[in-house]
Amino acid sequence: MKLSIIIPAYNEEKRIENTLEEYSKYFDEIARREGLDYEILVVINNTKDGTEEIVRKIQKKFTKIKYLNLVKGGKGYAVLEGFKDALKRKNELIGFVDADMSTTPDAFYDLVSNINSCGGVIASRYIKGSMVKPKPSFARVLVSRIFNASIRAILFMPYRDTQCGAKLFKREVLMMAIPHIKMTRWAFDVELIYTIRKDGFIVKEIPTKWSDKAYSTINFMTAGPWMALAIVRLRILHSPLKRFIRVYDQGVKLFR
Repeated sequence: MKLSIIIPAYNEEKRIENTLEEYSKYFDEIARREGLDYEILVVINNTKDGTEEIVRKIQKKFTKIKYLNLVKGGKGYAVLEGFKDALKRKNELIGFVDADMSTTPDAFYDLVSNINSCGGVIASRYIKGSMVKPKPSFARVLVSRIFNASIRAILFMPYRDTQCGAKLFKREVLMMAIPHIKMTRWAFDVELIYTIRKDGFIVKEIPTKWSDKAYSTINFMTAGPWMALAIVRLRILHSPLKRFIRVYDQGVKLFR
């Protein structure tokens, strides 16, 4: 089995070296013990710092590391381009994880161990069995809960945590889903899961170990309304009302 771990990286010079070292050491050991073939694909997106130089340096130490350097930014866009690149090789499982080590290597490997016959598996901080340390801020929890309640109510998806930054999918699932993904910002993760489910595949949610990290670039109180609007837009796109999407987009622009 061959695994591709995509790590989107925007201005991550403070943490990318440690993340790559920890993931490389862990998966080198898994490869030695269990015969897993793997790669780590760093997708640098519109960065303004020394992320690329650090990746190139550590790449000399760990040969399984590859990287792309994109001009265009955005996490969703970076992950999507990472998927496309990983599919050029014989990767059977392709997933992504945040660069900040909120998800440790062993927690990511839990996804590999649990995908089984499913099309995909996603890590969750909000279901029984999860370990979250330290506890996230009240604002972050509030926005996450409202966002995921919107997903359940509007898209009829059962998940408690679509935004945790660790997800894994099978090759054939991504090949079917990628051409249909249109949203690369607030609702990228949600559209990806929604599309995969529409294609008839099962996406399983499992508890994870997760730790909140410093240097977050997202203001969750500001982002919350836009995330919710993105869910509404996604529902319209997949409904008989999709011909009115331009009207909806124009209305949203008035509030920017």
